[in-house]
Amino acid sequence: MRIHSEGLALPVTRKFTNAITVMLNEKGISGDSVTINFRDPTYSAENGGFHPVEIRLERQNNTWHLCYITDFAYVGSGPYAELAKDLDFDFQAGVFQNLFGVFPIEQATDIYQIWEGNFLHYWLELEAFKVSTST
Repeated sequence: MRIHSEGLALPVTRKFTNAITVMLNEKGISGDSVTINFRDPTYSAENGGFHPVEIRLERQNNTWHLCYITDFAYVGSGPYAELAKDLDFDFQAGVFQNLFGVFPIEQATDIYQIWEGNFLHYWLELEAFKVSTST
């Protein structure tokens, strides 16, 4: 089983796809789709922490395809803070969304590379996330 990364609008690295593939294999994920949630149990509007991340994949034959990667953050303060999309890389729709609007996904190349490097560091090296999946 592998994750398709060739020819995508963003430079998704082998390190990223390999880490996701290993995790899916360890969890014995089967089916045609999976949503992976990465959560820092200590993340809050008051204290900050590592942003929650959601990744959706769909399987075609024996290959997983990225649908979207969404990074969430608290917006607002105090009791009125709410969890909202901070960065959204939507591979299926070909768009990138942040707090400033919606753009063609190709315009997110630089921010994606920074995001991916940080995410992998937080997940693999700092072990900051609790990972759960739903199919």
